[in-house]
Amino acid sequence: MFSDYLLNGLGLGAIYAFIALGYTMVYGIIRLINFAHGEVVMVGAYAGYFTLESIPWKALGLPTPWDGALAAVAALLAGALAAGLLSLAIERFAYRPVRKAGRIAALLTAVGVSLLLQNLAIRLFGADPQPFASPLDVDASAFRWFVVILLVLLAPLLRHLVLGTRMGRAMRAVSEDLDAARLMGIPIDRVIAATFFIGAVVAGLGGVVLAATYGVVTPMLGFLPGLKAFVAAVIGGIGSIPGALIGGLVLGVAESVLPWALQGLGWQEAFAWTDALAFTFLILVLLVKPTGLLGRPLREKV
Repeated sequence: MFSDYLLNGLGLGAIYAFIALGYTMVYGIIRLINFAHGEVVMVGAYAGYFTLESIPWKALGLPTPWDGALAAVAALLAGALAAGLLSLAIERFAYRPVRKAGRIAALLTAVGVSLLLQNLAIRLFGADPQPFASPLDVDASAFRWFVVILLVLLAPLLRHLVLGTRMGRAMRAVSEDLDAARLMGIPIDRVIAATFFIGAVVAGLGGVVLAATYGVVTPMLGFLPGLKAFVAAVIGGIGSIPGALIGGLVLGVAESVLPWALQGLGWQEAFAWTDALAFTFLILVLLVKPTGLLGRPLREKV
């Protein structure tokens, strides 16, 4: 049924949107494509996994479904906090020292951090997938609705943070002109660190939801979803928070509905090409609108 594929696409798109927010917030501030972001998602998923495994939730004696709801909240908070703290450490010890060395140095550093975290996770947790029980103890379709609702609740909070708070004004000032913001007394390092933390917190939530949706957690969990979330950020207009949300939902729906439509037209192997279709969709969007759906051309100062 079309409605089933549409619901699946919305749930998947909400996960992409969670992860894409981290990409777009960091890029909007310092023009860095943080390719270690997928591994931050993975660490958030593992934090949620260990929270669920280490606490005997049933022994607390809470009635159903309150035990599952408490476990879900605890797993989400653990994933968000772990991802946020890891991102702070990455920014402080990996990205900040090379901030003035140029974009190529920062990009290569991001790739190196990504590979480092993947291999550390394999050494610490093992390469085999671990079963991740849904913290809500509900079927997949209901869990996807939960994901969409969570995104709807978080979106206005992020918008208010950026547009209606002192920290948000500092973020926008740094985004416009970092050197001028420094001269105006804005604590640049603190603002950039806060941006990394907030983007990673949201991505950590996405990591827990991703693991719960697929039912497993592995050291490579965040790699492909991280790339697709970057695709979603580019589709929406990287640097734009509403663009990341829209891009994530658009990509998720396209990734779910497009193979279904192509299969209906006679291509029986369409679902085996789902990942390729996602990146093909990116190419088509960028051919029509290179800056993304809500992006705007950037002016380079010379």
